[in-house]
Amino acid sequence: MDATEARESADANKPPESANTADSTAATDAAGSADEDESSDAPESTKSAGLAESAAPAGSDEPAEPARSADTTDPAEQSPQLPLRAGWFGWRHRYPRTSRAVGVGTSVLAGVLLLVALVVPDRLDRMTFQSFLRLPVELIVLAVVLLALPSRARRVTAVVLGAFVGLSTVLKCLDMGFYETLARPFDLVFDWVLLSDAADWMKDSFGRSGEVLSIVGVIVLLIAVLAGSALAMVRLADVMARHRPTAVRTTLVLGVAWIMCFTLSVQVGGVTLATKGYSQFLSNRVKYVREGLGDADVFKKQLTVDAFAKTPPNQLLTGLRGKDVLFTFIESYGRVALDDPTMAPEMDKTLTAGDARLKAAGFSSRSAWLRSPVTGAGSWLAHSTFLSGLWIKNQQRYRTVTTSTRATLTSYFQKTGAWRTVGIVPGVRKAWPEGKYFGLDNIYDSTHLGYNGPYFSWTPVPDQFSLESFEKLEYGKKNRDPIMAEIILASSHNPWSPIAHTIPWNQLGDGTIFNQIKKEGTNPTEVWKSAKRVRTEYRKAIQYSVDSLTQWVQRYGNKNTVLVFLGDHQPVPTVTGGTTDRDVPITIVAHDPKVLDKISSWGWTDGLKPADSAPVLGMDKFRDRFMTAYAK
Repeated sequence: MDATEARESADANKPPESANTADSTAATDAAGSADEDESSDAPESTKSAGLAESAAPAGSDEPAEPARSADTTDPAEQSPQLPLRAGWFGWRHRYPRTSRAVGVGTSVLAGVLLLVALVVPDRLDRMTFQSFLRLPVELIVLAVVLLALPSRARRVTAVVLGAFVGLSTVLKCLDMGFYETLARPFDLVFDWVLLSDAADWMKDSFGRSGEVLSIVGVIVLLIAVLAGSALAMVRLADVMARHRPTAVRTTLVLGVAWIMCFTLSVQVGGVTLATKGYSQFLSNRVKYVREGLGDADVFKKQLTVDAFAKTPPNQLLTGLRGKDVLFTFIESYGRVALDDPTMAPEMDKTLTAGDARLKAAGFSSRSAWLRSPVTGAGSWLAHSTFLSGLWIKNQQRYRTVTTSTRATLTSYFQKTGAWRTVGIVPGVRKAWPEGKYFGLDNIYDSTHLGYNGPYFSWTPVPDQFSLESFEKLEYGKKNRDPIMAEIILASSHNPWSPIAHTIPWNQLGDGTIFNQIKKEGTNPTEVWKSAKRVRTEYRKAIQYSVDSLTQWVQRYGNKNTVLVFLGDHQPVPTVTGGTTDRDVPITIVAHDPKVLDKISSWGWTDGLKPADSAPVLGMDKFRDRFMTAYAK
């Protein structure tokens, strides 16, 4: 075969040029519409083939020798070209530009989600537009780690880190809720039990359907956050791997920029641009967990210290022998009710009217402030602090003290044998084994007060009815022993809607009269749309509790009545405006002037309203101080 015949034979075996051009165009379009998840490391076989064809010299009789590319990798080690992903129903082939736009948009969204997760504050009052304009150093560190890892390790690490960021985001959301209700972050050691209490509160406030919807919503949101953050991290890791040179340069630039901004303290709208807030957030959580785990040993040592543990019963509380002593907690009665200018005028009228009632019945009173261990919620922690003389700041301490032999103020009354001790606890609707710890001979919960009326949101029994039941069940009995009672007034419990109002005492009956009163009340869903309305309803609830109590003393009190009433904690930040103040009012009311003479050195204010300058005492200090004053 001569050279001419050889060339003709070779040309005959080659595909038409138009076909090559069409195939090349199709391949180019397909590559442009391919999903961004495809690896950029695939060999460029089309380019290699083109180079091989062009390497043959024109007119040569010898077969063309493939040209050597700069890539010296053994072709056997190179992976074959991945098939083009068609997407759902092949839409990527049909809409290549849309496919590319969706890919870019997904990558941008993934980056935004991770950025928000890293910089979002864990408090709603700190969430501003400027707070999202910060550059977190953690984002740069994550980029460095992912760029340094090989393909498989990179994907596994991305999933783990993404899920971790998602968990921390969930923790931030819990913090937001806890700061809004308890003015503190969520405690990873002690606060899990409070989630069930929150579910109970939703049920009481919005019904069973509201509780179920809330739980389902929380579960769905949790799964979405964890899956979304993990997928977002994987997406960004793949993008950086496909565009490694650009990713490396960008990371380097951002790192240098962060160092410069951090060194120069550059700010945007009063917010520091270069932040390491996420690392500080995690560091604080680790610190809280360590302190929580070590708190048990600290508290056990405090538990054994009791100045009255060895005092003989006949020498305890001798200055109150023959008196009826009533320790009464008014739920959420905090200092804000007396100090806030939007509530103070109306509260002053209520306290002034209460003073007038008590004086007309021959009673006097003195008031001051106590500092509660909690705010927003956690009444049982405040009650146990007041009665045990220990600072009960978390659930672990509460469980420890209520399962110990530590004596309480109420159990010391029981120990003397000079008082019958009872508890009026309308907020208790299920088993309450801790009741025995507080030294109560008999406990009347919501099912034992004879109430057949409606709930008022969380509140099972209105305060006025609870006090009337106490009179009928215990206080009004003839030829009885002196009584020491712990009474919990729950009408001022969150959400303060609807609330009852005082009615003539002789119309209380079995409580069914409150059905109409509830119908005339406000709707909690509507009230909580406005912070102003929440504060108004809170103030009305406190007024109702105080009115019920002072009217009861005026109606049923006698020369042996000694009443100690106090708030257990401040209300939620929606009412307090975010103040960190934990003060609550406390008042001692007595008919016998000798009772108040024993605390004359305390510097308390005359009347039901403590002065701004009145002494502030830790709630855990009251037990010993009270027992010392009335030791003889």
